Amino acid sequence: MPLLLLKNLPRYEALQQMAQTFPDLDPSACDAYLHLLRTADEIYRVREANQAAHGLSQGRFTVLMLLYDKAANRPKPGTPADLAECAGVTRATMTGLIDTLERDGLVKREPDPDDRRMMSVHLTDRGLTILQKVLPGHFQWMAALMAPLDEAERKTLVGLLSKIAERAPEAPKTKSAGA
Repeated sequence: MPLLLLKNLPRYEALQQMAQTFPDLDPSACDAYLHLLRTADEIYRVREANQAAHGLSQGRFTVLMLLYDKAANRPKPGTPADLAECAGVTRATMTGLIDTLERDGLVKREPDPDDRRMMSVHLTDRGLTILQKVLPGHFQWMAALMAPLDEAERKTLVGLLSKIAERAPEAPKTKSAGA
């Protein structure tokens, strides 16, 4: 779900003025952060609309992609627990996604041949067909989105975003108003 953000970001000068009242406000950090959020939100909004045109949500698309063996260009099975781990969601969330995908005939659950207590999730022929229909346009969209950047700029962007992603869990917690 897209974030609720300002339609127009504050001018840098406004951030500088606000820093006079709030000394912890670093105008350039705030400006970069707001632009990062705005960009991510816009990308998410457009991607969500593209996937919805094919009856997919981001979660459903992720499960289908996890069940697709990119190297062999064919489906591969996965356990619900493994899928949840790979997608970074709870097992309950993954169960809900699998339920709706199974209801729509895109995946099927089967008992594991080696351990009947375990279930494996498989792409159906219909699920594979949907992916093969959606992926060319998805890849074209990603390429078009990144087209303004040359190869070196893309590598720089990946490096910069990786630094931010590594820092996110370590960033200090915000102080509450009562502290």
